Amino acid sequence: MYSFKHIHGNPKRKEDKKLKIVHFGQKHMPSREGGVEIVAEELTTRMATLGHNVTCINRRGHHISGAQFDQEALHEYKGVHITSVPTIRKKGLAAASSSFFATLKASFGNYNIVHIHAEGPAVFCWMPRLLGKKVICQNHGADWARPRWQGTWGAHYIKYGEKMMAKYADEIIVLSKGMQEYFMSTYNRTTTYIPNGVNRPQILPAQSIGDKWNLTKDSYILALARLTDEKKIHLLIQAYTKIKTNIKLVIAGGSSDSEEYITLLHQLADNDPRIIFTGFVQGQILEELYSNAYLYCLPSELEGMPLSLLEAMSYGNCCLISDIPECKDVVEDKALSFKKNDVNDLKDKIQLLLDNPDKVAMYKAMAANYICNKYSWDDVVDKMLLLYQ
Repeated sequence: MYSFKHIHGNPKRKEDKKLKIVHFGQKHMPSREGGVEIVAEELTTRMATLGHNVTCINRRGHHISGAQFDQEALHEYKGVHITSVPTIRKKGLAAASSSFFATLKASFGNYNIVHIHAEGPAVFCWMPRLLGKKVICQNHGADWARPRWQGTWGAHYIKYGEKMMAKYADEIIVLSKGMQEYFMSTYNRTTTYIPNGVNRPQILPAQSIGDKWNLTKDSYILALARLTDEKKIHLLIQAYTKIKTNIKLVIAGGSSDSEEYITLLHQLADNDPRIIFTGFVQGQILEELYSNAYLYCLPSELEGMPLSLLEAMSYGNCCLISDIPECKDVVEDKALSFKKNDVNDLKDKIQLLLDNPDKVAMYKAMAANYICNKYSWDDVVDKMLLLYQ
């Protein structure tokens, strides 16, 4: 079905069938609002480059981190057709309403493949299946288990989407072996394991971040995430404030309907001048933050496959992670871990790395080549297209 010819190390693929593909479930594309948005961009732009007819259906509405990050509405991006659907701009209804209208558009559009990202948007996945489309659902993690959904109708809605995915999707893609086992034990449903990828970046000097926050090379610990409870940034602040150090803590990330949690983080920081909240970042600022950190820390208790961890390692960072399988499976022995939700162990591991720059240098030396060789977006797209075919 495919023939491969390697030119400068990159495979050139010739497909015998050009597909008409539609993706939805992301909020906006292009965007860095979350991992789903990054995945959607990486997949669709590569598929378009290979000659497939690819469409992304976005929801209407503001960027999750504020209207200041809104972009001009696009109709095309790197060969991908961009369209949008109506969205009820009310908390709790935005995702459900946009998913419904996106499913309608995908079901009645001229597409061979309908690729749905995440559980909530999969609630109506029976519809394109009923109309003869091939439906691929990509699970990005157990969203219903996130603390902010607990005790709400949102958790039941997302869980129902997972059940519909298991029942009606032609194929389900998962990002971890643990999720593969979960679908089998819970629904007796086979899935396909295709992890996320990463790009090898260009390392940038600390210029803009020096001007904005007086940050220099190796002068800070970086935590980058949407500021929600499951990311456990509060745990990191609690551990950090127990340590005497001139190394700063930079917390980069925006709100995700989590203003109360962000208020808690600022209260815990208690105006400590060493702790910097950058808000949502992207572009050169983000690249400089990755390029110049002494240490990257991801204290999450719940992940699918954390793209920020892959990106941090691709920049050659020493990484400190919680010991959940979704993180440990990514890094293997190329990073240091602490016991999930254990603030004292986290403090001890940070102190260990602050006291031992040689250990930090060892992890940095291993990170980039390891992660870029193990997780390639081109390989991911190859596997996706084989699944589509």
